[in-house]
Order: sequence, then C-alpha cells, then structure tokens
Amino acid sequence: MAANKPGQRAGSWPEVLGAFTKLGLTSFGGPVAHLGYFREEFVVRRKWLDEASYGDIVALCQFLPGPASSQVGITLGILRAGLPGALAAWLGFTLPSALALTLFAYGVAELGDLSRSAWLHGLKIVAVAVVAQAVWGMARSLCPDRPRITLAIGAAVLPLALPSTWAQVGVIVIGGLIGWRLLPGEARADTARMQVPLSRGVAAGALALFVVLLVGLPLLAGAVPNQAINLFDSFYRSGSLVFGGGHVVLPLLQQEVVPPGWIDNDRFLAGYGAAQAVPGPLFTFSAYLGAAMGPPPNGWLGALICLLAIFLPSFLLLVGALPFWDGLRQRVGVQAALRGINAAVVGLLLAALYTPVWTSAIRGPRDFMIGLGAFLLLVFWKAPPWLVVVLGALAAADIARL
Repeated sequence: MAANKPGQRAGSWPEVLGAFTKLGLTSFGGPVAHLGYFREEFVVRRKWLDEASYGDIVALCQFLPGPASSQVGITLGILRAGLPGALAAWLGFTLPSALALTLFAYGVAELGDLSRSAWLHGLKIVAVAVVAQAVWGMARSLCPDRPRITLAIGAAVLPLALPSTWAQVGVIVIGGLIGWRLLPGEARADTARMQVPLSRGVAAGALALFVVLLVGLPLLAGAVPNQAINLFDSFYRSGSLVFGGGHVVLPLLQQEVVPPGWIDNDRFLAGYGAAQAVPGPLFTFSAYLGAAMGPPPNGWLGALICLLAIFLPSFLLLVGALPFWDGLRQRVGVQAALRGINAAVVGLLLAALYTPVWTSAIRGPRDFMIGLGAFLLLVFWKAPPWLVVVLGALAAADIARL
C-alpha cells in the first residue's frame, strides 16, 4: 500500500480502534517501549506517516504534560481519523490494562492486612527495578553529556529538598529555560507538513477549557464537599502537571491519595507494581486507585472517574497544540528547550526512585537482592516486564517462608 501523506485523514475510527486494541493487548515494557511499538506499526508497517513527522510528534508529547506514549497514540488517531480517531486510539490502547487493574483492585480488597502479604511486597520491590530501569534507559539517551547530566542531578535534588507538586513543575520550567539558553541545537531541514484536521478556533477552545478546569476544579472542590469532585480534581491536576509519563506521576499521585487517607501506602505501591505486569499505559494505574480507595465513590465508578480525569488534560492539550505545532517544530529554540526538559525528567525519575519507591520497598538485604535480580532481568536480559513481576512476587513469597 502506498504511504499516506503525514496527517492525512485517510482512515476510519474502526480501523484506528482495531490497530490500537492490538497494541493495548501486547505492548508491554512501558512508555519508551510503546513508542517503539508505535513506530514499527504505524511508520514502518502501516505507513500512516513518515519518520520525521513521527519524531516531531514524539517531541511534542514529551514537551506537554501527561502520558507521552498515550499522547502519541491519541495524536496518531487524530491525524488518521480526526477526533473520533483520537477516542478510538485512546480506548483501544487503554481499556485492556484499565480493566485488568480494576479487577486487581477488587482482589486486593479481599486480601486483608497487606503488610503481611509477601507476594505483594514482591510487587513493590519490582517497582524499584522498573523505575531504576527507566532512569538507566532515559539517562543514557537524554543525558549524553556533562551539562545534561548535571541538570538531571540538580532536577533530582530540588523535589527531594522541597517535596511538593509545584517543585516538580518548577524543575520542568527551569530545565526548559536552561535548555533554551545553554543547549542550542542546529537548524534542521524542513519536513512534510502535518495536515491536522482541527481548526485553530477549536484549539483555542480546548486550551481555554483546560485552564478553566485546572483553576476551577480546586475552587469547586473547596466549596462543595463532594468526594467525586475531589477525586476528579486530584486526578485532573495530576494529569495536567506531570511531565515524563507514568513513572513520574507516581509521587504526584502518592501525595494526592495517601496523605488524605483515601488509600494506604501498601495498597498504593502494590498496585503500582501490578501495573508493570499489564500492557498499555501506566496511567491506567489511576483506574486501580479509583477502584481500591476506601471512601466512595470507589469500585467501578471510582475507577471510571479517575481514569477519565487523568487522561482528559492530554486530550485538551493535544487538541489545543496540534494546529500550532507544525510551525513551532521547525524552530531551533523549541528543540533546545526540549533538551533541557528531557534532562529534568530524568532527574525527577531519579528522585522518585528514592522516595517513595525505594524507601517503601527495600527493607533489608533480601529485598535488595530481589531488586537487583529484577533489574538484571529487565535491563540486561531483556526479560518481559510481566515475567519479572511474577518472578519477583514468587521470590518474595519463597524467601518469607525461609
């Protein structure tokens, strides 16, 4: 089949749904692996767009807050079949893991005292290895020189010294400014234009709605004592402020749901570990949290509220940004800022690796040994993450019986 022009609406939403459902069932390995799956499926095999346009889409989604791999999928859906294609891409890629994690939450609710469950502790240990793998892989590709390594270390220090959501946002802003001023790139050749089937009026409306919800939801939550509004506010804000994907959202969500007592830290990290065993986006961890929480709405309704709230900012930001991105993507300054932002993301990952992931999971030498083994399997033996999760849980259960 001949290649389509980048951004051409040459497909239909059922076609998009079928392609992304297949990926939602088979895409293990986290956000970076998802981008590889997308490139192979849509650039190499299906030829929906060219290599340069795909690279620019990835760059945009790294720049915007939210789950980068899901945003790339949503963008591909828009370019292929408009807004119905965006919904189809999101649903196909997200639903399998969201259903699996919601069911897991129901199972966890029946387990009683999680602090005594050795296999659930094993899931938390594997979470350490998974985040360490993300730091390792992203540092190698995004911090190849001393300036960016230094920026990444500085980005790790600030949120550890001043643990708050705004400290993490500040790290991203500072990283972008440093990249813009100190990490200039070279001019690049023009690439084929992306034909985005969205008007600038629609884009402006989406951006306005994004801001209204970001500012208005906390005010509404403060004025109206309603747990459903509190949930939607917390998860919408997390989806709006996190840069770097599923691993970086961990400390944001932990601060939103654990201190208020909506869920305890053991259940939180057990679910995060289980999220590594399913394909698809890590942001579906939100469905687990919504289902596993104590205060209602929880269960299936809580899962739906949290899932929609955390992904809604991505839809609004992409609809708002895509009509303007084609011109911006050629500018050297934008590319330089992205270099700084990516280095800052590595630093945030490093901070998250220490707290809450490491501090809550590694309690002694045996835990450290399991974590090292999981890291070895993930990074050097390229074992599937789901298999490492299963082995980690079994190893922790076996050691507990010694």
